[in-house]
Amino acid sequence: PRLRSTSQYHQHQQLSKMKYTIIAALIASASAFTAPKVEVPSAVKAAIAGAAVTAGVAVSPAFAGDVGAGEQVFNANCAACHAGGQNVIMPEKTLEKEALESYLAGGRNEKAVMTQVTNGKNAMPAFGGRLSDEDIANVASYVIATSEAGWDNE
Repeated sequence: PRLRSTSQYHQHQQLSKMKYTIIAALIASASAFTAPKVEVPSAVKAAIAGAAVTAGVAVSPAFAGDVGAGEQVFNANCAACHAGGQNVIMPEKTLEKEALESYLAGGRNEKAVMTQVTNGKNAMPAFGGRLSDEDIANVASYVIATSEAGWDNE
């Protein structure tokens, strides 16, 4: 809009600043709200998987934890050493699918990742006292899912 006076210009500037401040506050506060987690009963999961197998539809593996929540736990606790699925301390022991199959005690599965994260090993500290069992299950799901998809595709 065309402004007629200096005072109108300054008033317009103040309103614009207020709008941006309000928008910034809304964006910042939105991160505090999350959608409720909906648990699908195991009987329903089993029925769906059974129906899919009967119909000849491929079913992707089920993960015990929440992969999205696991990504957040990973970024906050693991990424300092394992960003992009790498390992800054022992470069050959990455979180890539083949390396997990070779180096992870128990093989490349969520239970083995949970054991490693809980107890630590070599230079890796134990996170059992720092993270909840749910956080550890979630990060294990994230690591397995991302190693399957490829860390470059995340």
